[in-house]
Amino acid sequence: MTLMTTLNPDRFLADLHALRGIGASGVGKGVIRPAYSDADIAGRRWLMARMAAAGLRVQVDPVGSVFGLGDPGLLLGSHTDSQPQGGWLDGALGVIAGLEIARAAREAGRNDLSVVSFQDEEGRFGVTTGSAIWGGNLTLDKADSLTDHTGTTLADARARMADLAGAFVEPAQFSGFIEMHIEQGPWLDQAGENVGVVRDIVGIRDMRVTLRGQQNHAGTTPMHLRRDAFQGLAGFNTLLNDRLRNVVTPSTVWTIGHVSVSPNASSIVPGTVSFSMQWRDGDSDRLNRMEAIIREALSETATARGLTLETGPLLGLEPVAMDTRLRSALESAAEAHAPGKWRTMSSGALHDATNVARLMPVAMVFAPSIDGISHDFAEDTAEEDLCTALKIMAAAVDAL
Repeated sequence: MTLMTTLNPDRFLADLHALRGIGASGVGKGVIRPAYSDADIAGRRWLMARMAAAGLRVQVDPVGSVFGLGDPGLLLGSHTDSQPQGGWLDGALGVIAGLEIARAAREAGRNDLSVVSFQDEEGRFGVTTGSAIWGGNLTLDKADSLTDHTGTTLADARARMADLAGAFVEPAQFSGFIEMHIEQGPWLDQAGENVGVVRDIVGIRDMRVTLRGQQNHAGTTPMHLRRDAFQGLAGFNTLLNDRLRNVVTPSTVWTIGHVSVSPNASSIVPGTVSFSMQWRDGDSDRLNRMEAIIREALSETATARGLTLETGPLLGLEPVAMDTRLRSALESAAEAHAPGKWRTMSSGALHDATNVARLMPVAMVFAPSIDGISHDFAEDTAEEDLCTALKIMAAAVDAL
């Protein structure tokens, strides 16, 4: 008997919808389940119970990542935390698909599959925090000092799961990692294709920037005497776009986000502006060249406008290629279950597989995202496509 004979897509969908109900936003299928929130912890407790019911040994590591362990073999999964205003499939799809495949395998007499839901993939405290620590890209001591946008430290947040936490899971027991995810982009949906097999994941850099000027009266301070922090941000943005023009490619992206202006009042010249600066590309050298340009543009902007400049720690991950053997198994399964309606593709989004690649071979498979929408309550995928992706991943695991 193979796990394909015991695979149960209806059970998979029921679990996926049950998890969606934990932290449901009340708007469409959206969820609000940020890392270490009440909803996130409730979702992890629910997952622990489902893993145990499937016959897996449950272990929660010091960061809060939840493992359902079988005998040595493949590890499957993703994450169950969400963006502050997130969709129901981002991360959760990979965890529940992994759970169903591991459960089906055990019912077929195969016990060599394990499942994981990594903590804080969405980056409340950093970049894919839980898998970054487990994969060795970030030490726990350093991570504990990271703060979210409210000033809460990771150490304080993970203390909320202290009653569940045990030791780190030994990675040597796993022969490889396969992660299912929604594409979070438009290409599969626009082409009417059922699945994408990932060939590589882009690298990322992320840092916090603060520009400080002089808070002053908006009516009486002449324009030429202002040290306006927000004007500094606006000037930096214009300068950066110009400087990057001859360095980037059409697939390179950079984003100024999470802007905080102080004192944020109509009649006061802004004295301080803080913002996140993030950039992504598939080439490490280009990421480094972009960093140099960004830092130079920040320095020039601050000097020209009489502002002081502060930058936080640079966080990031290198681009990662998928393992040939695991990827080939997914490609063969895709052609068998979605002939002519799949493609190989790069991932412009970051995933836990990037960190896990430091420890073992990794591969990824994508289900299409309707209208390419993700990180939004409107995020969705047709259930038929979800089940097709499940069958393809299960067939690949069966073959491996």
